[in-house]
Amino acid sequence: MTLATPVNTPRTEWSHTTVLLNEAVEALVTQPEGTYVDGTFGRGGHSRAVLQRLAPQGRLVAFDKDPAALAEAARIDDPRFAICHASFGDMAAELAARGIGSVQGVLLDLGVSSPQIDDASRGFSFRADAPLDMRMDTTRGETAAEFLARADTKTIEEVIREHGEERFASAIAKALVARREGGDPVRTTLELSALVARAVKTREPGQDPATRTFQALRIHVNAELEALQQGLKAALALLAPAGRLVVISFHSLEDRIVKTFIAAESREVYDRRAPMAPPQPLKLRALARVKPSVAEVAANPRSRSAVMRVAERTAVPC
Repeated sequence: MTLATPVNTPRTEWSHTTVLLNEAVEALVTQPEGTYVDGTFGRGGHSRAVLQRLAPQGRLVAFDKDPAALAEAARIDDPRFAICHASFGDMAAELAARGIGSVQGVLLDLGVSSPQIDDASRGFSFRADAPLDMRMDTTRGETAAEFLARADTKTIEEVIREHGEERFASAIAKALVARREGGDPVRTTLELSALVARAVKTREPGQDPATRTFQALRIHVNAELEALQQGLKAALALLAPAGRLVVISFHSLEDRIVKTFIAAESREVYDRRAPMAPPQPLKLRALARVKPSVAEVAANPRSRSAVMRVAERTAVPC
């Protein structure tokens, strides 16, 4: 397990407004003396609010892959708090190493944070020129530019179609590979944005034509959907009876996975091979689906696509 330590680098202030802050913490913390997980520390908005609600014996373990987030977490001076440099998909192993076998709540605030978008050097945004990186953990893994430099047309097309739901994925993939084979591979955000703009024949009102492609590459580079599926399974295994699972999603791919997972674990399962046997009991109880208020969306337009789903672990053990 890798724990965050103070990072001696200049600290840049990037604006960040935590989405559904009060709603998420209210849904999550039902037992102030318990142990909780913030699977996506970000800039610590949810973690700080959780700590305010915890009793002196409560604990909060946070996770994040982004070195900038770890530097921010190192500023929290609270013996009840710990931060792990890891994906929330690995939370089970990380918590086991700390002697934690169960928790009273898990919070996942998915997607990319405002500071990551606003820091042009990270390569998440098409609004400023920067190396095409897109890694949430800049210490490891393949960048978006490196992926585009090696992948074949079919693979690039599949990533853009499946993770971006982009109907012009084929044209974009062919254009990327043609440019690469011409000796000038895409290396920066504005190069990619311009290429996509030429390949996309029609544009959705109010949306940059590169939006879906950037989303797709970011999801792929960071294996976000795989981590989400792994993290949901880990959370279910860790939650104590009456423990809460709270997940905030920002696009349909994420929300569909969360919705399907909660629905599947909220049903009694019958074994067709043993029709007379009692059903396997449900493991979760769906409690709520919450959208940001009109006032929150007006104050923070980036919150408009957020969906928060809340479920509770049933009292019947697995």
